[in-house]
Amino acid sequence: MKTTLVLAAIALMGGAALTGPAYAQDEPVTITWQMWGSDENDIAAWQHLADMVTEVHPEITVELQTTPWNDYWTKLPVLAASGQLADIVAMQSLRMPNFYSLLEPLDERIADDGFDIDAFDESIIGGMSRDGVIYGLPYDVGPWMMFYNKDKFEEAGLDLPQPGWTLEEFTAAATALTKDGEYGFGVVPNGYSIFAAALGADYINDEGQLDFTNPSAIAAADTFIGLVTEHKVAPVVASGANPGDVIAGRFESGNLAMMVDGPWSLISKNDTVQFELGLAPLPREEGDLNAVTAGSGFGIATSSDNKDAAWKAIQVITGPEALQYLAEAGRALPARKAEWTYWFDVAAADVAGAREALEYSLEHSATYEITDNWNAVENLMTQYFPLAMTGSQTPEQTMQTIQSLAQSQ
Repeated sequence: MKTTLVLAAIALMGGAALTGPAYAQDEPVTITWQMWGSDENDIAAWQHLADMVTEVHPEITVELQTTPWNDYWTKLPVLAASGQLADIVAMQSLRMPNFYSLLEPLDERIADDGFDIDAFDESIIGGMSRDGVIYGLPYDVGPWMMFYNKDKFEEAGLDLPQPGWTLEEFTAAATALTKDGEYGFGVVPNGYSIFAAALGADYINDEGQLDFTNPSAIAAADTFIGLVTEHKVAPVVASGANPGDVIAGRFESGNLAMMVDGPWSLISKNDTVQFELGLAPLPREEGDLNAVTAGSGFGIATSSDNKDAAWKAIQVITGPEALQYLAEAGRALPARKAEWTYWFDVAAADVAGAREALEYSLEHSATYEITDNWNAVENLMTQYFPLAMTGSQTPEQTMQTIQSLAQSQ
């Protein structure tokens, strides 16, 4: 996920040496790496990883090609159609269903090399896979979390949220924090599936198809929408607005006491808010929490003429030294479990409950199950959930509408 790197951290670590000997010299080869990035600090970090590849494999030179985040996803299919994809392609887990066919399956290489795939968080390996086949090695992972205003909890005399807290405890806290034109929570309409998953609801069936009309999915929608209509602890966000930006702005201004976001936002949000920030897992129902995750990684283009060199390279740029470097520079949480502590020390040290909340959520992490047309599903949630939140439709009618329209797209 995108975060801004700190120049001082880059400078301090720029000369760090890799551990272990370099591989024997083979025929020299230059491979290309397609990555998002526009900030000079981000690009400097990716270039540092590209240079790490050459330190380990002197025969391989990696040519970094960066594109701003939004343009990257527009440009990707154009490059694929014209046969101009780079050898290494960066991929976000939430976009894997749309682009996995551009990438080489990695299972055979992983098995043949005895590569330790278990060193990575299992949920993000799921995010880098499609139909059980791995198409990329991840560099980061992040479970969605509950960000909260610690000052408001203390002013209201409330206990701070703890790992394992329940939906009932969350709702009670949100109710107590809703007064004088301020709200306890901010509902983002297209965040329904994240909330539903945390409560153990099934919104996708065993065949991987959208299933918004089964009883557990509708019950989760009742709960989600009820935070606005029944408990009145969250404001309605108009369907025409960008709901995530609206909720983030209201939280940062102190108008909302809680909101859902990922650890990729932790450093920037802590720098932005004028109150003491806290972090907690999402609430759970009677069963265990299912903390769905997102993240990004790197795959090998099916069109590449340098697949063996690309495989060597992505093992380096997702290796322990590379992910330690990114963690200590303040990027999102590393996908490798052994490197989590480096990021905790940088990003979670000054945020109330952050380390404990993240450790708990990662212990209960789950792959974010999405469909091939998930972008359309999210747009439909953004469009139709506000209708239920204003009383124009029942939650069940809204779920049926989204289900019907999503099947036609």
